[in-house]
Amino acid sequence: MSVPFATIEHLADHVDETVTLRGWLYNKSSKGKLHFVQLRDGSGMVQCVLFKKNVPESLFDEVGTLGQESSLSLTGKVVADERAPGGFEIQVEDGQVLQVAEDYPITPKEHGADFLLSKRHLWLRSRRPWALLRIRDAVIFALREFFSERDFVCVDSPMFTPNACEGTSTLFEVDYFDRSVFLTQSGQLYAEASAMAHGKVYCFGPTFRAEKSKTRRHLTEFWMLEPEVAFADLRDICDLAEDMLCHVVKRVLERRRTELEVLERDISKLEAIQKPFPRITYDEAAQILLEDPGSEFKPGDDFGAPDETILSNRHDRPLMVTHYPSEVKSFYMKRDPEREDRCLCVDVLGSEGVGELIGGSQREDDLDLLLERIRKHDLPREAFEWFLDLRRYGTVPHSGFGLGLERCVGWIAGVEHVRECIPFPRTIYRVDP
Repeated sequence: MSVPFATIEHLADHVDETVTLRGWLYNKSSKGKLHFVQLRDGSGMVQCVLFKKNVPESLFDEVGTLGQESSLSLTGKVVADERAPGGFEIQVEDGQVLQVAEDYPITPKEHGADFLLSKRHLWLRSRRPWALLRIRDAVIFALREFFSERDFVCVDSPMFTPNACEGTSTLFEVDYFDRSVFLTQSGQLYAEASAMAHGKVYCFGPTFRAEKSKTRRHLTEFWMLEPEVAFADLRDICDLAEDMLCHVVKRVLERRRTELEVLERDISKLEAIQKPFPRITYDEAAQILLEDPGSEFKPGDDFGAPDETILSNRHDRPLMVTHYPSEVKSFYMKRDPEREDRCLCVDVLGSEGVGELIGGSQREDDLDLLLERIRKHDLPREAFEWFLDLRRYGTVPHSGFGLGLERCVGWIAGVEHVRECIPFPRTIYRVDP
């Protein structure tokens, strides 16, 4: 009878059964006639006990010489043990060493951030990045699940854009056959076109910003999820963002509690992410900042990272700030009909001081007003003719927002720097490995 293969993540389904695990040696200790092997297989980690009298002598001797990250398969009985990490232990009966690794560069000692980023292709195997990227996976799954359940259609926008719609200072220009094009900063404008075809859409993919920013909240390449909804106003899009974040946090708590524990995340902070989120206007937020002795905010300015931290630290769940000054927001945002100097827009600030997670707005659906804004901002009209067609043929009120995936993952996981929340981070200093 053949022994079934199993994964560490699902050992609970095989208690008191004999299975074969395939993976890599994460750590090892020996005591006389015993080897204690910490085996990882990508889905988790488990302790495998090799008792000399119970395994082939050659296997026992070979395991005794293995270095970290050697690959092997081990066959043994799954035993429930509350004292063991993960609650299970493998009593090994047989196995095979697949490859002997020597001098693995990432050891249990402390390493600097630059060294670990240079060895990112190997560092991904360590417990912290392993946990973070599995949380990222759960966030992506939950986002797609959320929009699928609400009958949204995924229509991804192109990565190459033919023009710099809002200036070139933060865009990457690339050669494209006999012309220059730009790597996209956002899929929003194309998502608006898709929404006029399907009603409710989202795009989800990499975006690029050539900002020379060195903060913990910025990457030059990051992923953005951008829903766009026809016949939706600002209130509708605020409700959608609120429901979405609650759904994502709930699903991560259900699916990735082990990984959150690896990161020593305070689960109670995530359990507090419930509706309703507090909602205030820019003017109300400005008053809070003016009264805070630690703030250098000036009325009329956009909020900087310190301002967002002050505001978000006042609540145990995300804060929605609406109706920013028109001068600090994009030309395509619809103005408040009751106050022309304010936009029908929202920024969602994550709790625990992490800053902006979401930026969104109701879009300007009036052709003449949009033309006026394009002229005012000195933008090339010919580059926007296709975008203006959306207002010429069946224009309707519509709204949308953008969610930065890495910021969302960092917020949920409780980590400080977004560079940990993407497999291979790209910053102004790093494009390798």
